[in-house]
This record gives sequence, structure tokens and C-alpha cells, in this order.
Amino acid sequence: MQTIQQLQADLAAGRVTSVSLVEQSLAAIEAHRKGGGSAFVHVDPEGALRAAQASDAARRAGFVPSPIAGLPVSIKDLFDVRGQVTTAGSKALAGAQPAAQDAEAVARLRAAGAILIGRTNMSEFAFSGLGLNPHYGTPRAPFDAARVAGGSTSGGAVSVAQGMAVATLGTDTGGSIRIPSAFCNLTGFKPTAHRVSLKGGVPLSRTLDSAGPLARSVSCCAILDGILSGEPLDARPAVLKGLRLYVTRDFVFNDVDPAVAAAFDAALSRLSAAGASIVPFDFPELHELPVINGGGGFTAAEAWHWHRELLRTKGDVYDQRVAMRIRRGEQQSAADYLQLIDARARMMAVAADRLRDADAWLMPTVAVRPPRVDDLQQDDAFFSTNALVLRNTSVINFLDGCAVSLPAGEPGIGLAVCGLHDADARILQVSGAIEPVLA
Repeated sequence: MQTIQQLQADLAAGRVTSVSLVEQSLAAIEAHRKGGGSAFVHVDPEGALRAAQASDAARRAGFVPSPIAGLPVSIKDLFDVRGQVTTAGSKALAGAQPAAQDAEAVARLRAAGAILIGRTNMSEFAFSGLGLNPHYGTPRAPFDAARVAGGSTSGGAVSVAQGMAVATLGTDTGGSIRIPSAFCNLTGFKPTAHRVSLKGGVPLSRTLDSAGPLARSVSCCAILDGILSGEPLDARPAVLKGLRLYVTRDFVFNDVDPAVAAAFDAALSRLSAAGASIVPFDFPELHELPVINGGGGFTAAEAWHWHRELLRTKGDVYDQRVAMRIRRGEQQSAADYLQLIDARARMMAVAADRLRDADAWLMPTVAVRPPRVDDLQQDDAFFSTNALVLRNTSVINFLDGCAVSLPAGEPGIGLAVCGLHDADARILQVSGAIEPVLA
């Protein structure tokens, strides 16, 4: 599927209509489902077609509320959509009442004229970077059906990569926008956490959760971020020549797949040849993160707070790997939690000092290529692989930063363009400068 800008130009010129785009999306979804695909847990064809008809009528009358007006967008299954049941990829919520109103992010998309095509599959309760779901099926990488699509926004990524939606609304607690973006050759933007409201969604970690888009380009992500946040940013691409792009081999390169390292180094060479300055730096404190988060970190503590009653009554229908990770939070004390807060503040201060002159910090989005589904059936393989897949992306969540994942030129491999708290505009600008060099 084309970018938002290309599709909007086609709509404006009358080459396509919103109805025809929605019909194409629904046909792609039906073909995907008939082929055994599991990107969606719920599709709303009647509602989407009604909204598309209304959008076309509004356009004919001269009313186009935003650049995504009339375009099909999918929604991760942890956001409320009025009249629909929010299951967060779990059977434990399958009997819940339909939502009375839209989540705030969904309401913003609807008001901007987006056509809500359906709810996408995910890791149960967003608690995995791999995208496996024993209840609703496991979405697969578009370039290799033997491999995972990445989580937790697994179905959303597949919906965009396979032309079932123009973009998707996802969340990112430890990498759940950027990992599936990398594995599915998309562009994903994790904004600074406070910028997009999560009201009306099922939380994982109130400290680390953020919401943002997965789409076809940096400009697509910037358009959607402006709608979702209500704060349009100056995301015009920076001038690449002279940009200071920082790279550390500390921690984020441990156990890196040779193919990922080669793609990353090739990208650095192309950026350097185009005039960017690649600046090595040291960040050895990152090696402390496994110890800091050894008890499950913010995610386990805060997930336990939300899930403890549901686990008591319906714990038997959870994905037991997810239940096991949530229950780690029960073992954390108030003192443990306060130590996490203090450790985070210290690490953020170090990062601010080390990166004070950087335009962006580059790293491989994920240290490995998408794992094979068959290799994740045993618990020890699942947990060790999940930790490695989440490792690089979770650094940015812990630092309360922002990041874009760009396709790095090889299937299933992403390049992350990272920044610290509220550096969102600059990271979009720098990513826009890097994007054509990697194309």
C-alpha cells in the first residue's frame, strides 16, 4: 500500500475513493484470513464502509479534516473502540462488556477522519516482544511465514505490511512498536511516553507505556503522531551533512546477529559517505540494566497491580508465560520499586550528559533477525529470545526517550534512531534525513 501522502493525493485527484480503498483493505483481510493469517481478531466491514461513504460525501462537500481522512487504519486490540470488546489479545477479557466510548487516541483518529478497519492481534496483554498468541494465533513475518512478526503489536504490523491498512495504532512498553516494525520492514515511531494519551486502553506499565504509529514512512508517522498527540511537530527532514550520529557498542551489541551487525555497519558507511558524522561513545552503565530490572522492573510491578484480581479469578485462561512474568511483580517490595525510580533517574542523567551534543543515537533496533516460531516452543528458548529481542528497544523506554525504527535494507532488520525525553521533533527530522539513504 502507498504512503499517506500518495493516497491522499489520489483521493484529492479523484483517482480513488475512500470506499474503494476500504474495499481493497477488506479484500486483503479476507485473503489473509483464508490463507490462515491471524493479523486481526475483529474486523468491522459494515462500520468501515459506512464511514468511508460518509468520508467520500464530506470530501465532495469540501471537508477533509486531516491527511488521514478516508484512509483505513487498524487498531491494536488493547484500545477501546466504542461498541466493541477490548480483549488485549486475551481470553480472560473475552466476556467483557463492549466499550461505551473510544479510547482517547482512537477518538482522535476518528475525528481526523480515519476509517477504523478492525482490531489487530497482539501478544497477550502486550507482555512479549515476539508476538506469539496461543489464543488467537501468531502473526508471521511477511517475508518468511516461518518467523514471528514481532510483538507486541504483531497483527498491526502485518496489517500494514500486507496492505490491509495504511497504518496502525500500536503501543510500546519495551519495544512493541519498533520490534514489529523492524521484523516487518516498516517504519515505527515510539514517542516520548507522555505525549499520546493511553486513556481508554489496557495498561501494561503506567511508567513505560507509550502509544504511536507503525506505517510506511517517517512522514506518515509524523502525520499520525500529530493527530494522536494533538501536537503537530516540525518533522521536516534535517540536512544530513554534518549531523552528529552517536554509536556505542556497549550493551546493545552483545550477542548481536552477524547479519544485523553487517546491515548496521553498512548503514553507517552509507551515512558517513553522505556527510553525516558517526561519533563513537561509551555508555558502560547500560550493562547495569539487567541487574536493575532483575526483579521484573516497572513492568512486572505495575502489571501485577492491574492484573492481580483478574489472575485470581481467571488465571487459568491466561497464556501461562505471560502470567508467570506478571506474577514476578508480587515479589517486589515498595523499597524495590523506589530503588527502580532512583536507578532510572541516575541513568537518565548519565544519558543526558553522554548525548548532550548528539543529533541522534543509532543502534540496531533488534539484535537478531526475526526468530522462527518453531524455535520458541520451549520455555527456556522463549524467555531467553524474548529478553534478547527486547533488550535494545527497552533501553529507550527506561530512559523515557523516543525513537524511530527504519528498515535497514535487509528483510527483518531495523535501524533505530533514538533520542532522549521530548526530543521527538529532532528524532523525526533526523530520521527523515536518514530514510532516503537507506532506501
